[in-house]
Amino acid sequence: MRLAPYFLGVLASLACGCAARPSIALKRYQFTRPRMGVPFRVVFWADNDARAKVAAQAAFARIAELDRMLSDWNPDSELMRLCRTAGSGQAQTASPDLWFVLGQARAFWRRSGGAFDPTIGPLVRLWRKARKTKSLPTAAEVTAAQARTGCEHVVFQRHGVLLKRKGMLLDLGGIAKGYAADEALSTLRQHGITRALVDGSGDIAIGHPPPNADGWIVDSNGTSHSLCNVGIATSGDTYQFVEIGGVRYSHIVDPSTGLGLTTRRVVTVVAKDAMTADSLATALSVLDLSKGRLLIRATAGATASIKQDR
Repeated sequence: MRLAPYFLGVLASLACGCAARPSIALKRYQFTRPRMGVPFRVVFWADNDARAKVAAQAAFARIAELDRMLSDWNPDSELMRLCRTAGSGQAQTASPDLWFVLGQARAFWRRSGGAFDPTIGPLVRLWRKARKTKSLPTAAEVTAAQARTGCEHVVFQRHGVLLKRKGMLLDLGGIAKGYAADEALSTLRQHGITRALVDGSGDIAIGHPPPNADGWIVDSNGTSHSLCNVGIATSGDTYQFVEIGGVRYSHIVDPSTGLGLTTRRVVTVVAKDAMTADSLATALSVLDLSKGRLLIRATAGATASIKQDR
């Protein structure tokens, strides 16, 4: 496959405005734990082992807490409990985290013209089955699933959320890991650790740089970036795809068709935080290049690059 680079902004060594070089000796620590179905890696610099251990445990505990709220795989998560009330006509009280993430997801849905859609759950479930069986869903199955989507049917009432259509399934896979990375980084900061990076399988929250460095070196989309105090995310079908009838389909579902994307594209986004980068990377995977360019230009502090099969 030959991938042609398209640049929506400038991805380069960013001016970080970072903290001054430390005056005390710091040691590098790295911890990895399985969270949200992927390995989460936490890397930081701290002044002693005890502080490092406590901070890392707190960061992973925060990720696990969010997983219990936002997972679409765990039937007992807060998100799935909310989905079971779809069509009941009753709003359900949402935790502050779920309320915030759903609100941000709805905002990205509007800004992306529906390319990012947190109500895509019925289509995602249908496409997971297609990938497993290696057979496309029927047009009737896609139409039935699409009838249970639509962010306009998610209603916020004070601190409650109402899902108007029966059978709706929310899927926060394009935003939850980014938010979890941001929150883990925030947790480290609360423990006095600011020179840190949290990587949720490509959704990365980045704090102040390591000692004697201008930024964290992150390799993504075939390019090295020196970054700090930003988020970066990469989305693409390099590893997750299926071939059906001689056509290669991505694991990323296009809400407009209900099928996996067939355009081979790898997207990298740098933004103010990992949640924004995560959401934008998903949207840019779906949008055509011209609309993606407009979306990036309309997002303060965001830059992106795309490598696409000609």
